[in-house]
Amino acid sequence: MATIFWVEDQSHWIEKFRGALQSSEFDQHENRLETFKFAQAAKQWISLAAPGDKPDIAILDARMNGADDAGFTVAEALRRKWPALPIIYLSEHSGTGIERDALERYDALDFIAKHQRNVEQVLCWRIKAVLRQAAVSTPRSASGAEDVLTSGALTIDLTSWEVYWQGTKLMNPGNVKRPLPPTPRKILRCLVERSPRPVTTTQIAEHLDADLEKFSYATYRQHIKTLRRSFDAAEGGDGRFTERCKRGAGIVTFGDDGAYCWKPPAR
Repeated sequence: MATIFWVEDQSHWIEKFRGALQSSEFDQHENRLETFKFAQAAKQWISLAAPGDKPDIAILDARMNGADDAGFTVAEALRRKWPALPIIYLSEHSGTGIERDALERYDALDFIAKHQRNVEQVLCWRIKAVLRQAAVSTPRSASGAEDVLTSGALTIDLTSWEVYWQGTKLMNPGNVKRPLPPTPRKILRCLVERSPRPVTTTQIAEHLDADLEKFSYATYRQHIKTLRRSFDAAEGGDGRFTERCKRGAGIVTFGDDGAYCWKPPAR
């Protein structure tokens, strides 16, 4: 049984596609649909979902209830929860800036135009192809867990939240007997997921669901400093990682707006 997370704000499209999505033999069993008509309801479900609720694939409308970015906000929530989850957009706005943004900025695996011949069959064909690809490309940890994020010599276990650099666990640089604090770990995850795109203070605050008035650039910079020191400690404590950051590899300061981006250093 394939579990499909589906966000679509128009009832006639839901009725058009529901039968095909429920009956198609993606894995020789009837499928389960989690359907939402509003982006906020979808994001609330994501935030409350347990690990066992992870869908196999997400189908998102892009423009919903008059907002061009509604589907993209759902995509970002899905990526925070399940970074490797495959996402397909099903939209009336193919050939527009919305399609460009879905593919270039929000890592969509496919963008399907609703107004085309045999669109129900086309959608199911694409879902089958994406699920086949996901089955062979999803990274796994040594324990067999699927939720592992890797970038070069960096590994983030999204279940245990343990972070390893070149095989060494990152610890709190202020107390090496304690693990890296939660907020720096979450910031690091955000930087890695969006690499090589830079991430601003506002984007980090949104990623953390933090209060924008309280999450200032100064606090952001302090968390970045903690991360760099933790990497330095994992390499022996001689400051080599921080120096590489200054030269454009690692956690790199970007532009004049106080943004940062992750660029994996050469090993």
